[in-house]
Order: sequence, then structure tokens, then C-alpha cells
Amino acid sequence: MSDWWRGNQPAKPIPVQDGIRARSKRGRIGETWWSQRFIEVLESLDLGGRLQRGKRYARAGQVMNLTLSTSVAVGLVQGSRPEPYRARIGVKAFNDQTWAALERDLAGQAWYAAKLLAGEMPADIEDVFAAHGLSLFPTTMRELTMDCSCPDWEIPCKHLAATCYLLAESFDEDPFQILAWRGRGRDELLERLRELRGSAAPDDTAPEAAPLSEHLEDFWTAPHRPRAEEPDGEQAPAPAIDEVEPLPVEVGGTPATELLRPAYEAFTRP
Repeated sequence: MSDWWRGNQPAKPIPVQDGIRARSKRGRIGETWWSQRFIEVLESLDLGGRLQRGKRYARAGQVMNLTLSTSVAVGLVQGSRPEPYRARIGVKAFNDQTWAALERDLAGQAWYAAKLLAGEMPADIEDVFAAHGLSLFPTTMRELTMDCSCPDWEIPCKHLAATCYLLAESFDEDPFQILAWRGRGRDELLERLRELRGSAAPDDTAPEAAPLSEHLEDFWTAPHRPRAEEPDGEQAPAPAIDEVEPLPVEVGGTPATELLRPAYEAFTRP
């Protein structure tokens, strides 16, 4: 009986010299709001021990390699057996037609385009996806497909958990990996946004502005605007106050418009 008990104890994983180590040494993994969106789905399952063992694997460098492509992320995780396990995490990618609509919306808002072109994830980018009935981040485990080559039949196992935690940290480093996971790589997305932002045709009828070098002396002065003149050559005296409806206010029995008139007339003098 004692030999059976020792034989079924969890074996220690084989140490990895050059594995990928999580930057987080304690506490939660994932620093940005977008990586936390992903981690929240995993931790919502309340798997307890398996998640903790997955964190230890991630921090110990047991994940030897991590790759991400459209729809799937794959981690090569060293366990207690000589051959590493392959942990795969899949998510549904959006098709080209859907991405074309998303790109038009992203390019149509200067805020989104500027943030993405600067390599940042806009805080409300989820609203764009939600408008199309989509979610950028998986909201439940049913949206993820997971499998591992290890003998553990429970999903996610510690190898998958370790891969998920390191995947979240990769999202911290490059938020475009989330978009690539959903089917649109960084270069392709940014190029498309640049094209859409620059698609408006320039106004050829607008006069060409003179170069700044020709206006160095009068750059800081107010522009000269000729005053309107009457047919007989006298300046038109109509102040702006006469261009609007009279104010329905009186002060001491005098209409407010008449009280303001001297000031407006003074503004119109040369």
C-alpha cells in the first residue's frame, strides 16, 4: 500500500534552463486591463489547485516555447516526463468581411485610429466590437477550445493554465497579439487603417497656402479683413447685435440690446 501511495504522488517537473518565465513573481499575473480580461475568464472557473500549479509552472519557466497565430496559441510545457506536453488554446477568428466592417469603424474614429497607430489598445475598443454583436475578448470558457497532450483528463490542466498566464503577459507586451488571435495581424490592420484614414480626396479648389517662410514678419499679427462698404464708399455701420433677434430683457425699463449697442459699435470701429 505504501508503494502504491508513493507511486501516485504528483511527480516534480523536470527543470528547464531557458524556459519562458512570468514577469510576475507573486500575486496576480497580467498588468494591463486587456490581459486581465483574458485572465478573468480563466479564473472565473475557480479551479483552485490547478491554477496555482499553472502559475508556479509559468513562474518557474516550465513553458519552453509559446507561439500565437490566427485562432490558436500553442505552449510547449515541460512536465515530469522527458517529452514536453503541447498545450493548445483556440478561439474563433473573425472572417475578412467582419474585419472590413470593424476596420471602417475603427478608422472612422480618430481616437481609435490614433491609439492603434501608436501601438496602444484604446480603452473602449470593445464598444466597436459590441456594435457588431461581437466580443474581442472571450467572455466564457465555452468560447475557448483547449487541449493538452498530457494524461490529465481535466481541462484546463496545469500545463494549459501556465500557457494561459504567459499568453496574458504576452498581451501586456503587445496588445496587437489579441487582434492577431482574432484574425488580424498588426501590420495588416495598421496598413488598412492608414488607407482608410487617407481615403478622403483632397479639396483641389482650396487655394494653396503660402509657405511659412514668406510670412515670418506678420505670422503673429491678426489677419487683415477688409470691412464691408456701402455703395457710396462709406463703411457699413451695422454691428453684429443687429444681425440677431433683440434680447427679450430690459434693465431699468431700457432694452438690453440698446444698452449693449455702444459696446458693439465700438468693436466695429477701425
